[in-house]
Amino acid sequence: MSELIKGFEPVWNKESKVLILGSFPSVKSRETDFYYGNKQNRFWRVISSFFGIEIPAHREEKIQFLLKYKVALWDIVTECEITGSQDSTIKNYKVANLKTLLQNSEIGYIILNGSKAFSVFCTEYSDIDIPYVKLPSTSPANTRFDEKEWRDALSRAFGRT
Repeated sequence: MSELIKGFEPVWNKESKVLILGSFPSVKSRETDFYYGNKQNRFWRVISSFFGIEIPAHREEKIQFLLKYKVALWDIVTECEITGSQDSTIKNYKVANLKTLLQNSEIGYIILNGSKAFSVFCTEYSDIDIPYVKLPSTSPANTRFDEKEWRDALSRAFGRT
């Protein structure tokens, strides 16, 4: 049996309005000790562009950015066995306790970053009464990424048209 690898703690506060859930940190993210640490991942570029700011350079700047814009960030899988960064190899996993976060924030919309995040979320949290959407993974491995889908979902999530 492989060793269980732990993911990151969530970034959120009581004012958070939108929760973005990924699957599990990539090898690069684990090396940089923060979400979406692979510079080829589109996440920080897309979300920073949506809010019209430069991509935050460091972990603390990214946390402050997320809190300022009321974005909560976490992974649906908090601990698992995984080979490399491939979601398809995730097994023996533990799931994020979303109930605590949702009960103690203003989350009104959930964005699921990719198929694995979506499938685990739907399996574990089919009873959640908050609108959610599955978006194409921001991973550089996803050749079908569509930034317009992300911008449209962020517009809906933050009440922009």
